[in-house]
Amino acid sequence: MKQEVYKAQYNRMTQTSVGKLILTLAVPSTVSMLITNVYNLADTYFVSSLGVFESAATGIVFSLMAIIQAIGFMFGTGAGSIISRLLGAGDVDKAKIYSATTFYTGIAAGAVFSVVSYFFMDDLMFALGSTRLILPYAKSYAYYILAAVPAMVASFILNNILRYEGKAFYGMIGLGSGALLNILGDYLLVRHTGMGIAGAGLATCVSQYVSLSILVSAFVRRKSQVSIHYRFVSRDPKVIGKTLYTGLPSLVRQGLFGVSASALNHAAKLCGGEMAIAAMSISSRVTNFLFSASIGIGHGFQPVCGFNYGAKKYDRVKQGMLFLLAFLAGLLLILGLLGYFNAARIISAFRDDSAILELGCRALKLQCLVLPLVSASITANMTYQSVGFSVRAAVLASFRSGLIFIPVVITASLLFGQDGLIASQPFADIIGTVLSIPFIVAMFRHLNRLEKEMLDYSPDIM
Repeated sequence: MKQEVYKAQYNRMTQTSVGKLILTLAVPSTVSMLITNVYNLADTYFVSSLGVFESAATGIVFSLMAIIQAIGFMFGTGAGSIISRLLGAGDVDKAKIYSATTFYTGIAAGAVFSVVSYFFMDDLMFALGSTRLILPYAKSYAYYILAAVPAMVASFILNNILRYEGKAFYGMIGLGSGALLNILGDYLLVRHTGMGIAGAGLATCVSQYVSLSILVSAFVRRKSQVSIHYRFVSRDPKVIGKTLYTGLPSLVRQGLFGVSASALNHAAKLCGGEMAIAAMSISSRVTNFLFSASIGIGHGFQPVCGFNYGAKKYDRVKQGMLFLLAFLAGLLLILGLLGYFNAARIISAFRDDSAILELGCRALKLQCLVLPLVSASITANMTYQSVGFSVRAAVLASFRSGLIFIPVVITASLLFGQDGLIASQPFADIIGTVLSIPFIVAMFRHLNRLEKEMLDYSPDIM
């Protein structure tokens, strides 16, 4: 029975039309990514109604959540990429070792991060860009977020394993249920109990544990080919070492994203204080919501890429890359135009202060103009990580998230003030796109070489 299930999944991943398969897998992945960002948008929406300091505090804790997500994505995409290739090669037993070992190691890592962060709460908030006026609100919000770190990391791991296995639907259900609960919790706790920004943190904390419970149930009910049963946990350090190495690009990308968000907070603090931090926080969250749709499509591509690379179906990998590049360019163009022409309406829905509206609207419009360009960097990064080229994938991931943006935002804001502040991310995206193109060309050459080697070593058929 297990062999029949595996064969059916193998045939699906290697024979279904590449474009159709990517979009099929991308639907739950995209919904999951949008849902993840709904957590942030919901908190920002309800908290921003409380005041400027509270609105700015969401931007500070957003940096913290990006770092937490980096830990979860490192474990999750690392294990998922390996598991996808193992399933493509038919080694289900070894895939179970990676799934179980990563799950429990990730929970432990999340718990350690949470405890250490509680001990250094004030220093952490200042490092993320808080001012003394924002600090009390940021701490109230972060207190509950840190309590949810083990659940957040574990949820990212399980969601990514399901996604790479080609079963992202179950991840979508888990994250979707948590998001709905989070929005309801925000409404009740922020608006009707007097908890203020702490209520938003508590709502997020509870919703994360609910999401984790639903994701765990998918494995308990054996909806996955792999397992999180403790008997499959390996004590071999090479297992978790390989997982972390493979997941390094996600840690770099998402971790640098958190550092970049912190750098943006510091730059905004210099250019306009708490009002500027609030404006850029709102603009950034809206942009990330639009951007998350493209990441969801990329996540639909990754299991197709990894599985077919493991099965030596290199022509399908190339087809997938071309499809992803073209589809993302079109999607981001449409989303960018929608964001550009509705920028004022979007920003004012969160906070209607004239200073916040003016700065936030300008930032959002500029970001929307260059949004289609990032399709190249997403395609390159997703491909290199899926086939196991972790170092090069980490380099690609660092382009948009930190190596370019951090020096640009610091330099531009010092030289040009608020104009430099709002132009820093679009400028970094343009540079990142230019640098990503040679990587895409190199990957096509690599795949062509592998195809040629297969033909050279294949016996002649008479």
